Amino acid sequence: MVTANLRTGEDYLRALRDGRRIYVDGQLVTDVTTHPAFAGGARSLSNLYDIAAAPENREIMTFTSPSSGKPVLRGFQIPRSHADLKARRLAAEMWSEATFGLMGRSPDHVAGFFCGYAAVPSVFAAGGQQFADNVVKFYEHLRENHLYVTYAIVPPQIDRSKPAHLQSDPTLYAGVVKERDDGIAIKGAQQLATAGVYSDYIYISSIHPLQPGDENYAFGVAVPVNAPGVKLYPRRPFGAQATNSFDYPLSSRFDESDCFVVLDDVFVPWEHVFIYRNIQVTRDQWWQTPAHLYGNLQAQARYTTKLRFMTGLAKRMNQLTGNDANPAVQIQMGELTSLVSIVESALLAQEVAAEIDANGVVWPSRTALYSIMALQSELNSRMIEIIRELSGAGMISLPSSHKDFSNPETAADVQRYYCSATTNADERVALMRMAWDFIGSEFGNRHQQYEKFYGGASFLVKQNVNRNFDYARATALVDRALALPSIEAAPGACGCR
Repeated sequence: MVTANLRTGEDYLRALRDGRRIYVDGQLVTDVTTHPAFAGGARSLSNLYDIAAAPENREIMTFTSPSSGKPVLRGFQIPRSHADLKARRLAAEMWSEATFGLMGRSPDHVAGFFCGYAAVPSVFAAGGQQFADNVVKFYEHLRENHLYVTYAIVPPQIDRSKPAHLQSDPTLYAGVVKERDDGIAIKGAQQLATAGVYSDYIYISSIHPLQPGDENYAFGVAVPVNAPGVKLYPRRPFGAQATNSFDYPLSSRFDESDCFVVLDDVFVPWEHVFIYRNIQVTRDQWWQTPAHLYGNLQAQARYTTKLRFMTGLAKRMNQLTGNDANPAVQIQMGELTSLVSIVESALLAQEVAAEIDANGVVWPSRTALYSIMALQSELNSRMIEIIRELSGAGMISLPSSHKDFSNPETAADVQRYYCSATTNADERVALMRMAWDFIGSEFGNRHQQYEKFYGGASFLVKQNVNRNFDYARATALVDRALALPSIEAAPGACGCR
């Protein structure tokens, strides 16, 4: 009988104590699992591994490894059928529900990218067969060891008017500065490694357009987070300001942290190099493999889960205030749920309209994916606006903190005036605190910015839709209409009386 040595939450937390160099408030963080800024997020992510390792979740969260015969995380499955693709989505939803869709770079996101790379290694072989072999072997290493990889694939915003090689300093953007017999050295910076503080590896590459002369920046490498020369600079962590989980129910648990990555002469052995000084392959990794589709199928499953959670918050607010039966409120909720349903339908359409290539690999529908990604920034803003309108002053007319419930001088007033017609003050304030943390806090506003640019600038995603839409079918209908035979009226048949 094959034993299941799936990674547990404790295994994961232990692996984070590896000497990685993360700086917050000018100080080196010695342990991300206990530091106030990161401990809550680390616990939430460790819980995902425990969910996957639980025997009752085995069928949803794992599949049988084709090499070892052991159960491995479903996020590493290369789909060979529509049923496989659905299974990936169901696993993504189970993990997303554990974080209420608030942790976008969970371990199954970039795992999807490496599935796409390993599914079409010929793209990497265009730069040399050794690179195709490397990417497949690394994918298998991740799969067999249940590892967590994130990515940093956009250069710093220093001078967007110039390409990488014409920046004021050629080592501002992450680039190759040395080639050795046993590997290469990388120097410079790259962004935005969301959840980088929590991962095992960071994939460093570029989705930003590169030009001739940028060859030193055209690479794809996997770097351990604790590799010598790697430094992470997270944006201000919301967990550090979340002094308790009542007043900060979401930011205390689900801040995944976005990181600026600095690479100071970081050595990368050849076996972890998948693209080397090749502008075409650097571009093709995203669009000539299903990598971008798999990673964003997970992303849309996560986003749909988040929208369900948001809709649930709105519904509960309406019930607490007694507005649930108000026709005006019902109209707003109808608009909100219509938009949420559009996102969910586009997610399911990626499966239904998926295609199987000549090698038996399933590619989710590009049109379905990129259409919803192109509209996500606009739809998300409208949905958040509806929640704000429904809440009125409810999210800001709240006690200053949970301590107001325990002070004898304030407790009676809080219990008397902060209740609702259907529940007590404790439950009402807890719900409205959660709504504020979702929408109005720094954590909530970060999420709005995150979703607005999730797929990159919307005009770029709209170009993806334009490239992949079935115009041939659409214009064929026009040609058929133009070719219809003329209708000649019969002599004397004018239709008049």
